[in-house]
Amino acid sequence: MPRLVCSLLLAAGLLAGQNVPRWVPVVSPKIDVAGLPWFQENHGEFWRLPARSKDAFPKEVWNLAQDATGGRIRFRTDSSTIAVRLEWPHPPGMRNMHFFGQSGVDLYVGKTYWSTAVPDKDAAPGKVYEHLFFRGQPHAMRDITIYLSLYSPVKVLEIGLDKDAAVDSAAPFAVAKPVVFYGTSITQGGCASRPGMSYQAILGRELNLNHVNLGFSGNGKGEAAVARAVAEIDAAAFVLDFAQNNPDVDSLAQAYDPFIGILRERHPETPIVAITPIYSAGEVTGGRRNEEMRALIRKVVSKRIAAGDAHLQLVEGTDLLGPSRVDGLVDGTHPNDLGFQWMAEGLAERLRKVLGL
Repeated sequence: MPRLVCSLLLAAGLLAGQNVPRWVPVVSPKIDVAGLPWFQENHGEFWRLPARSKDAFPKEVWNLAQDATGGRIRFRTDSSTIAVRLEWPHPPGMRNMHFFGQSGVDLYVGKTYWSTAVPDKDAAPGKVYEHLFFRGQPHAMRDITIYLSLYSPVKVLEIGLDKDAAVDSAAPFAVAKPVVFYGTSITQGGCASRPGMSYQAILGRELNLNHVNLGFSGNGKGEAAVARAVAEIDAAAFVLDFAQNNPDVDSLAQAYDPFIGILRERHPETPIVAITPIYSAGEVTGGRRNEEMRALIRKVVSKRIAAGDAHLQLVEGTDLLGPSRVDGLVDGTHPNDLGFQWMAEGLAERLRKVLGL
C-alpha cells in the first residue's frame, strides 16, 4: 500500500493545471463495470474468470484470464473533462501488436472513438498513470464507454471529472444478458489496433449489446473446467469461436461436443452459435488442418440439431473472413481492424435474429 500511495502522489503532478479536481472511484454506484461477470466476486480485480476456480484451469488460461479484454467501464456524465488513473503491471512486448493494441485503454463517447491511454516502457506494479482523455468540452450529458486492454492486465483506479459534474448510470443494453464469446487469440482481439476494434466491441456498439470476451490466446482448447466456468454465466447467447488452438482434429473432436454438452446441461434453450475457423493465408499452399476442423464442427452441430437442439446453429468462418479477404489479416492468421469489421458485419444479422432484436 505505501508504494501505491507514493506512486499516486508522484503521478498527481502529471495533470497539474489540467482542471481535474474530482476523482471518482471506479467502484461507485453510478459506474458500471461490464463484461467481467466475476468482478464483484473477485473483489474488484479486472479478471475474466473466477479466482475460486483458479486451480482447475490450465496455468496458461488463468494467466490470460488476467488480461482485461472485453471489460468496459460505462457511465453518463456532463463533465467537460474526463481523465483516468490506471496501472499496468508490465510494459507491452508483443511482436504482432503495438502498444495501443496490446495494452491500450480506449474512450468512446457514444459510438465515437476519442482517445487511448497507453503505458510506457517503465510500466510496473505500483506505478500509477494519469491520462487525460479530453477537457474543455461543452457541458452536456454524454454516454461514456472505456474499453480495457486486450492483451494485458490493467487496473483502472479512478475516473477524473469536473468537481460538480453529474454522473448517471449508463443507458441499458438492448438485451439485459450478455452475449458470451469463447475462443482463441482471434476471439481475444489479436490483432486489433486497439480494444475498441475487437469484433465483439464493434458488434456491441452496432447492436447495443453487452458482451463477455473469453478468448484465450493459444489456449482456447475447450477444456471441461473452462466450459463449466463459461456455463456459470447467465447469457443471452453463447458464441463458440474455438478450434485452431487444438493441435489436431482428433484433439478438437475430444473437446468440441463435450463443451457444448456442458453448456446445454445448464442452458438447454440458450442460443449457441458455433463458428468454424476463418480463413488462414496458409491454406493457399494446401494446408488442410483448418478445413478438417471446419468439417468436424459441422458434423457435431448437424448431429445435435438432428437430435432436436433447436437453439444451436452454425456460422461458416470463411463467410466472415474468407480467401477473397486476405487483406483483413495481419500475419496470415489474425485479423486486423478491417478483418474484425468484416467479422462483426457478418455476425450482426445472425445475432439480431438469434436475440430477437
